[in-house]
Amino acid sequence: MTGDGTRAVRAGLPEPVAYEPALPGPVFAAHFHLPGEATGPYTYGRDTNPTWTRLEAAIGDLESPDEPAHTVAFASGMAAITAVLFSQLRAGDAVVLPDDGYQLLPAVRSRLEGYGIEVRTAPTADDAQLDVLDGARLLWIETPSNPGLDVCDVRRLADAAHARGALVAVDNTLATPLGQRPLDLGADFSVASGTKALTGHGDVLLGYATSRDAALADGVRLWRKTVGAIPGPMESWLAHRSLATLALRVRQQAEGAMALATALADRPEVGAVRHPGLPSDPSHALAVRQMRPGRFGSVVSFVLPDKAHAERFLAALTLVDDATSFGGVRSTAERRARWGGDDVPEGFVRFSVGVEDPEDLVADVLRALDEAKA
Repeated sequence: MTGDGTRAVRAGLPEPVAYEPALPGPVFAAHFHLPGEATGPYTYGRDTNPTWTRLEAAIGDLESPDEPAHTVAFASGMAAITAVLFSQLRAGDAVVLPDDGYQLLPAVRSRLEGYGIEVRTAPTADDAQLDVLDGARLLWIETPSNPGLDVCDVRRLADAAHARGALVAVDNTLATPLGQRPLDLGADFSVASGTKALTGHGDVLLGYATSRDAALADGVRLWRKTVGAIPGPMESWLAHRSLATLALRVRQQAEGAMALATALADRPEVGAVRHPGLPSDPSHALAVRQMRPGRFGSVVSFVLPDKAHAERFLAALTLVDDATSFGGVRSTAERRARWGGDDVPEGFVRFSVGVEDPEDLVADVLRALDEAKA
């Protein structure tokens, strides 16, 4: 049994070949030589690609190291999310979504309802989705939630959903497979945006869905083929290349996020500091049971008094980019209300901690808070 760091470095690599690179370069091909019957494994560029195959094997090994799993890579996280939902749901079905999840879920809800699918919602906190499960075909969980960082009990919800005949999908973007393994907790799908911490450099759009059920994965794969939501070979190769440092990045980001959350909790002008690793956080006890030790994610959220105060703070930072997304090697922060769609105060800040030295980052944040208050 190897450790996560070792697994991340070796995941998905082919058997060594003399004088060849450890990770072969991206395969750019719209079609492949195909004599006789079309039996594959590589036939046409919308169906399969060797670069995807290696990346998918690597992600599957991280999401499910102890049991075989099947991963399908996509061009973005939203492509993966919608593939799971639309491949598994039909007119007349009911689906349960979080009402505090990623901001595009309301747009997804509108599209689902347009196809005759009933959509129910409930908050992530306190396992509130349990109350609307009866008769549902699929339960969608986001834990920790984005951007509020609430945590729900995946095992409890999965058991309840399966008892009612429902499938369970967990958005594992914020936790990463090194911080949380939804399939071990009973989920049928672990889904994530690889754009974020998985690749971690802010230069790739990517998504994936992993399942231990081959038939479920095949349904998702057919959806990808049908709508053409395929990842590019260069993006897939960059993603696989980046996995080698995932354990290092997750460890450093978690350390920095804890240091930042602890420092923010002592500031009188900063309210509602949230981070699952913070002992005072409402979700901490559950996060400790459910997530991997010391790997509570890179994101810290908090609220400043108003919009102007938050914008002064963001403008005063020197080591942090004012940018959306999270999980990158460079720290980013944003006033989340600028996008609309999230039920957050105007002064709500979502802060993604990078791999900078924690003491440098905390010093920069405290200085910016002082300047914003002046």
